[in-house]
Amino acid sequence: MERRARPPEPILHVDMDAFYAAVEVRRRPELAGRPVLVGGTGGRGVVASASYEARAFGVRSAMPMAEARRRCPEAVVLPPDFDAYRVASASLLDLFRDVTPLVEPLSLDEAFLDVGGAERLLGAPPRIGARIRTRVRDELGLPASVGVAPNKFLAKLCSGHAKPDGLLHLRATDVDAYLAPLPVGDLWGVGAQSAARLERFGIRTIADLRGTPHATLVRILGAAAAQQVSALARGQDARTVVPYEPAKGMSAEETFDRDVDDLELLRRELLRLADKVGRRLRRGTVAARTVTLKLRFANFSTITRSRTLTVPADETTVLHREVVGLLDALRLERVRVRLVGLGTSNLVPSGAARQLDLLGDDRWARLDRAADAARGRFGDAAVTRGVLLDDEAPTTGDAAAAAEDWRQQ
Repeated sequence: MERRARPPEPILHVDMDAFYAAVEVRRRPELAGRPVLVGGTGGRGVVASASYEARAFGVRSAMPMAEARRRCPEAVVLPPDFDAYRVASASLLDLFRDVTPLVEPLSLDEAFLDVGGAERLLGAPPRIGARIRTRVRDELGLPASVGVAPNKFLAKLCSGHAKPDGLLHLRATDVDAYLAPLPVGDLWGVGAQSAARLERFGIRTIADLRGTPHATLVRILGAAAAQQVSALARGQDARTVVPYEPAKGMSAEETFDRDVDDLELLRRELLRLADKVGRRLRRGTVAARTVTLKLRFANFSTITRSRTLTVPADETTVLHREVVGLLDALRLERVRVRLVGLGTSNLVPSGAARQLDLLGDDRWARLDRAADAARGRFGDAAVTRGVLLDDEAPTTGDAAAAAEDWRQQ
């Protein structure tokens, strides 16, 4: 039997339009056609999502809510309902997986799909993209924009240009002409600062960048970035769609050589475990919705206590704060503890955590990333927390430590 040729534009990028606001309008139909803002309503609140009616007034995500209200005084302002957005996101993924098993979520409201193997059953990729948009509208009551292209970079670029509520199909034969007039800022990895540096050299469009000697780009951007943007400027992106198979949980625990009844020592050991689990979450690009404390006492009885977070977390500091809160709530008084553990579950892609935490402070997250980078380069001992220096906790060490992943079967 002759194998069917893979279509030249097999990659879809589906991006929901003003996702949070659209979910709110879906359950409040009377808001249809009105400017809707979702975000913090306090003095320092910011916009997490703005309907396109609000965007017509110049409102955008991450804008201070006070300024958004000044620009659009008629807007309906609603606090975020993260549970509702998460449920809607799960329904979207189920719909996408009806089309193809090759689905790679990027955040709550966007995903890549490789439909190269679905053409025989469902038609050409543009037809599949149109069908997805129709199903999302009819079954979920939400608008979506779709890019159809030869690779991931181009598909995401097209979905952005298709907004709102549209579909853009970029044929492989049209890639060079389509990219040429676009600003260099449309390339992944070219942020505002990089774009400004390129502009100082007269490089404003992708066509300008293509015509620039590679050695010049290396001097402007550095070797790695120059290589990346040069490939993207020619529409080249070799990355494949990698289906996300969520881990059920990640945990770590420590058994003490001798029983411990010192709460401060338990808190320090939980910090060590939070650091270990947080690093593994970040390495797996997932974040936890649920944090669990595990204690085994001297008589070998074991208890667990769990807490579900409003915003998924992979930061060491957040994990430690939550698990210590669970410990303190037990009000232990000189109870001897044989084992302590920290578990995480209900994991989501870390992109979802970042999107949900638009209203938060990312200083601890940036500190964690810097520490991870230093450890990756110089070893695990390169960075530690001051409270753990010279810690003499009576533990059995790594040989008895448990740190496990559970993958869905």
